[in-house]
Amino acid sequence: MFSGSSKTVPEGGEPPRHIAIIMDGNGRWAKKRFLPRVAGHKRGLDAVREVVKACKEMGVGYLTLFAFSTENWRRPQEEVSFLMDLFLRALEHEVSKLHNNNIRLKVLGSRERFSAELSERIDRAEAKTASNDGLVLTIAADYGGRWDIVHAVNQLIAEGQASITEAMVTERLGMAWAPEPDLFIRTGGEQRISNFLLWQLAYSELYFTDLLWPDFDQAALQGAIHSYWQRERRFGRTSEQLPEHLRRDKP
Repeated sequence: MFSGSSKTVPEGGEPPRHIAIIMDGNGRWAKKRFLPRVAGHKRGLDAVREVVKACKEMGVGYLTLFAFSTENWRRPQEEVSFLMDLFLRALEHEVSKLHNNNIRLKVLGSRERFSAELSERIDRAEAKTASNDGLVLTIAADYGGRWDIVHAVNQLIAEGQASITEAMVTERLGMAWAPEPDLFIRTGGEQRISNFLLWQLAYSELYFTDLLWPDFDQAALQGAIHSYWQRERRFGRTSEQLPEHLRRDKP
């Protein structure tokens, strides 16, 4: 469980400790090129590789990617089947590379609707990389922020808790072991959180870009981080309470 305070004002110029991304636009990227939607998902995996590499090089501690939401089961069955197969093949081919680069892989979500083969592959991947102490890469799959909160509250009810505090809920969320995201990025032009880490994003800096996910590269990531550096993070304080070098409008 993560013990550091997520409300500590970070030093300016440091990379975000935790970046969370909604990778939107794969289907539209393919459609613009008169390709099937699945081609966009394949190209999106290349973007994942590049962003993971960039985060590792920049010293980002945690990267969380929203790969498949609880609502995505409503998509055409052919696309859902392709995404599940792509996830399975990515676990098969990418985990050794992650392990060799000291990256820890975690998967966030319910897993109830995953096949036995996929669930087993996830368990093996998490176990293989469990001792790595570099970048923590979390893939949110069959995940929803509301599900996460309800799941945590149900745990508290099962424990017989009569009075529930914010801290108690936080400790039972799916990512209780990680700091809350400093920077949230959504590609594809939409400006919604879409049921992603609803509790954890309360104080995150939000960054939206029209770039479709397959076009999001290291330069785009650096642009998002540059925007983050321009923000004044107060967590309820006034500007005057911040050290002068962290104020957006310095006297």
